[in-house]
Amino acid sequence: MITSALPTSRATNDKAAALDESITAWALAARGGDTDAVEQFVRALQRDVQRYVAHLCADPQAVDDLAQDTFLRALGSLHRFEGRSSARAWLLSIARRAVIDSYRYAAARPRLSDVPDWQLAIELSQPRDLPGFDDGIALLDLLAALPEERREAFILTQLVGLPYAEAAEAGGCPIGTVRSRVARARASLMDLLEESEEPAGPAAV
Repeated sequence: MITSALPTSRATNDKAAALDESITAWALAARGGDTDAVEQFVRALQRDVQRYVAHLCADPQAVDDLAQDTFLRALGSLHRFEGRSSARAWLLSIARRAVIDSYRYAAARPRLSDVPDWQLAIELSQPRDLPGFDDGIALLDLLAALPEERREAFILTQLVGLPYAEAAEAGGCPIGTVRSRVARARASLMDLLEESEEPAGPAAV
């Protein structure tokens, strides 16, 4: 059932918080020159960065390049990271800037396609043949129907797992705005889910 993807349990929150602490510790160690910590930091957040970048950009073929650019920027800026926020939120804010900069760079260049295909990019970046994979793709289809700002807030908090304060930092908006967008996204998703599960009416004769 797709509904299991919507609520966030306390156990899941505790696990995510513990992971964030580890990732932040790796980032701080990497800042000090620990090469093993650099590898752990990149490995832990690579998929989150790819999913977030895929959501933000309209070119699925650019996702890997933008993710790589994000990590290059982050590793070059580690000396300025002091751990005041989680390394995940810090990195995703860098990813957002990388995507914005790529749009600015391409603004005067012709585009091959104007059709956003972030759903395909996320789908291609996920492992297949795993329990719940089909439900995850169905959830992405539902997310596609949401307004962009609500979709981003939902992905940051419910799929990537950021606390609201850090999602606000990554998204560049007040925490109250994130809470409102997530609440509206949840309500819209539940409505869309109920509609998709309603039995079809009798066929016209």
